Amino acid sequence: MSSSSAPLPTPEGPGSVSGAPNLPPGFTDTFTSRYIDTGELRQHAVIGGDGPPLLLVHGWPETWYAWRLLMPALARDFQVVAVDQRGIGLTGKPAGGYDTGTLAGDLVALMDALGHERLAVVGHDTGFAVSYALAADHPDRVDRVALAEIPGSPGTAPSPPVFVPGPINDRLWHIPFNRVDKVPEQLVEGREDVFFGYEFAIQAGKKLPDDVVDYYVRILSNPDALPGSFGFYRGLDTTIAQDEQRKTRRLTMPVLAIGGAASFGEHVADAMKLVADDVQSLVIPDTGHWVAEEAPEEMLAALTVFLAPYRDGG
Repeated sequence: MSSSSAPLPTPEGPGSVSGAPNLPPGFTDTFTSRYIDTGELRQHAVIGGDGPPLLLVHGWPETWYAWRLLMPALARDFQVVAVDQRGIGLTGKPAGGYDTGTLAGDLVALMDALGHERLAVVGHDTGFAVSYALAADHPDRVDRVALAEIPGSPGTAPSPPVFVPGPINDRLWHIPFNRVDKVPEQLVEGREDVFFGYEFAIQAGKKLPDDVVDYYVRILSNPDALPGSFGFYRGLDTTIAQDEQRKTRRLTMPVLAIGGAASFGEHVADAMKLVADDVQSLVIPDTGHWVAEEAPEEMLAALTVFLAPYRDGG
C-alpha cells in the first residue's frame, strides 16, 4: 500500500516492465512495474514472486533491468523487489539526497510502504554502497546482505591514489569526473552513447550485448536523467563521512561478497572483512563488473545457497 491515498499511474515507457526489451520468457506474467509514493519520493519498483521479501539494488549506470536474468528464478522463493534508485530510471529525481544514508532511507520507506519489516538485500556497485548503509544503519531490518563488485563502500576502505596504472585509471576515472558540478552534463549530453558505451565496455569481462547497452543508453539519453545519474558521486563527501562512522559498528548479519575475477575479485571480500564479522567470498571466473548480466547462472547458484536460511526461516 502506498503512503499516499491518491491512486498512482501505471509506470509506462522504456523504463517499465511493459517497455523493457528482451525480458526472459514469462517475465511479465510474474512481474509488474509499480510506483510507490513514500511521501518524500515517488519510487519505481518491479515486483513479483512469493515468499519473504528480497530487495535488489542496482548499480551505475543501470536500472532495475540489471537483475532481469535472475529475477524469475528468485521469484519462486521470494517476493522480489527490484527498485530504481533515487535519480534513476522512473524513480523521482530530486536535486539532493544522494548520500547513502538518504538513499538507504529511501529503501526503508519503500519496504515500509510495501508492508515488509525484515528483508534480505542484494546490492551491486553503487547499490553495494547503498545496501551496506542500509545494513549498517538499520541492522534490525536486514537479515542478510549480498554485496557485489566494488572494493568496499567509500570511507570504509583505503581510497586508491590519484595516480594509478593506466588500466586501473581507465576503469576508475569516471568517479572523479562524475563528481564535478555541471561539466559532466555539458560534455555527455548528446554523446551518451560514447560515454556510457565506454563504461559498459571497459568494465566488462564478457561484453554485454549491444542491444542491452543501447537500452541503457536510451534511458540515459535525456537531459533530465543525467543529474540523477551523477547524483550518487556528488554525494560522496557526505557518504564518506557517514561511512567513517558506520565502520565503527561492525555488521553482524551474514554477508556474501561477490567479485568478478576480471574485475575486483577477492578485493570485495577483503574490504568487507574490515567492517563485518561473517563474510563469505565468491569470485566468479571469467567475469567482469556486470556480474548479474555476465554470469547470471553462477550468481543465481550462489545467491540460492546464501539466501536459503532466510528463505526457510522467513
